[in-house]
Amino acid sequence: MNNEFNSLSKDISQQFISMLKDWVPVNSSIAIAAENSYIYFHSGHQNINLEVGQQVQSGSIAEQVLRTRKRTDAVLDNSLFETPYYGIGYPISILDVPAALIVVLPSIFTEKKVEPFQFLTGKQEEDWNPIAIEKISHIESLQKKTWFYVDGEQFKTSITLKELQMRLPSSFIRIHRSYIVNIHFIKKMTRDLTSNFIITLKDGNELPVSQSYINNLRTALEF
Repeated sequence: MNNEFNSLSKDISQQFISMLKDWVPVNSSIAIAAENSYIYFHSGHQNINLEVGQQVQSGSIAEQVLRTRKRTDAVLDNSLFETPYYGIGYPISILDVPAALIVVLPSIFTEKKVEPFQFLTGKQEEDWNPIAIEKISHIESLQKKTWFYVDGEQFKTSITLKELQMRLPSSFIRIHRSYIVNIHFIKKMTRDLTSNFIITLKDGNELPVSQSYINNLRTALEF
């Protein structure tokens, strides 16, 4: 991009940002991308590694918006931002150049489009079992399949953790790339020898908490 474009785009970006401040949470991050690189970035409280001039990563919300020219929203785990995030992307134009405006929210944020699940139907051998959501202790992604656990029994579902994260009640917290836990089944939280958090469930099962998701747990349980 030439210097004239960069100068004018900064002014236009500030106009977009001033409008966004009226409705986005104060801890949001905002990015604008044009011609496959970021031309503006304002960081909220999240640990986001992004700089102006950095290339748009394949698969990111910015890339999807620039490619499709459509509004896009998603929870993404593997991304430029190195931390799970909920993002909303909007197609815009800056000096007739197609661009993408991205609002990045904490990963615990979900857009209130649909009601939370009241039950999950799990498969066990050749049977399908509808299970009330509050009876589920935790949910696991293992070998590209999703499993949930009730009283020590394992059930398989076709719904991914990413999809479940958007539809589960607030008592379910994502603690790891592979785990979602029902806080009502947590017995205690401790640190292991490497100072990582481990959750012990009431049935004795232990689940790791990854650094990327520790803030989810701290926010939910206020510790």
